[in-house]
Amino acid sequence: MTNSKNKQESTKIAGRHYHTDDYKRQDELSAGLAETHEQVSDAYFEGEIKATIENSEGKNIEIPRKGYE
Repeated sequence: MTNSKNKQESTKIAGRHYHTDDYKRQDELSAGLAETHEQVSDAYFEGEIKATIENSEGKNIEIPRKGYE
């Protein structure tokens, strides 16, 4: 494959977004996008019970779950 054609192929793949048909397709890119979409969707809907963030020193800090007062 020539360098120019390689760049075109990379740009085509990099610009690709998830489509619902990806669950039915057999290519590696579609399978990866479908799996990533499912993981993100699960994480979004389930949420995080004990969510933490990591500070600059590498220590985990729990995010408090407070309601509106």
